Amino acid sequence: MSIASQEAVEETAKQRQEDSDIKRNNVELNENVSSIVSNPIDITKQIIKGVVRAKLNKRRHLVIPGAISPTYLDYLMPSIVTDLFQPQTVTYNGGVANIKQWKISCYLEVMESGIPCTNPHEGLKSHCRELLDTCNNLFASWYRQQHACNDKTTSSYKVDEEGNPIVSRLMTFITRYTPAPDENALLKHVDGAGKVDGSVVVALPIDRWTASEEENSFEGHGGGLTFWDGRTKRSANGTRGPEEIVYDTRSGDIAFIDRAVWHQANPITRGTRWALVIFYKVER
Repeated sequence: MSIASQEAVEETAKQRQEDSDIKRNNVELNENVSSIVSNPIDITKQIIKGVVRAKLNKRRHLVIPGAISPTYLDYLMPSIVTDLFQPQTVTYNGGVANIKQWKISCYLEVMESGIPCTNPHEGLKSHCRELLDTCNNLFASWYRQQHACNDKTTSSYKVDEEGNPIVSRLMTFITRYTPAPDENALLKHVDGAGKVDGSVVVALPIDRWTASEEENSFEGHGGGLTFWDGRTKRSANGTRGPEEIVYDTRSGDIAFIDRAVWHQANPITRGTRWALVIFYKVER
């Protein structure tokens, strides 16, 4: 065999190896992001058990740590933070949590009347479509359990072939919290002024793509969610009210929130914090 032929054989073998490596890497990537839910087999069990515990404490919310795969969110997030996220300034009548001008969210979907804005970001919606559809399924599964057992609302909603309620998204947005005034939190409120049937909050990853994780991390500087829900208790000052429950949420944690449950996104004093929020209507 000539030197030229030998080199050609070696080059072909090298190219085949490179092609094989690319295919293997693509398979590994696809396997990593193919499951949006961290544990698809057990998620229904987690919801059922979680709702049982919540009901024992008269709570109408549920937080499941790591329900959405952090690996999948890491795959989804770079395009969001480097390109797609474009915060829109909206004005709420009366304000939301006492903030009249809200300017740290990008709206993927808005209500039919164009509330809170008339120009939702179709590109961001398309990018997140699989995640949104997954949240629909999880919310429907949770809502079914939460409103089971002699609940008057159970018999009034439409169901699919699996017996889960048929749900639709009323409003969807991604929020980026910063330490700046009016941008560091969304204090005590109810979603949709109590006019939605429920909502979902998904904690998104710390932004490691526009700056270092150390620079953007809010670790140890606030964040998470607080709920006022459940059994009535007497506070230190003698007043009675629902229990205050604080969750230190991280990437992939999902919160299911029933209609008119008081809660807040806790303030941060450092870094940035990202969250996906969806308001739902249950078809009746």
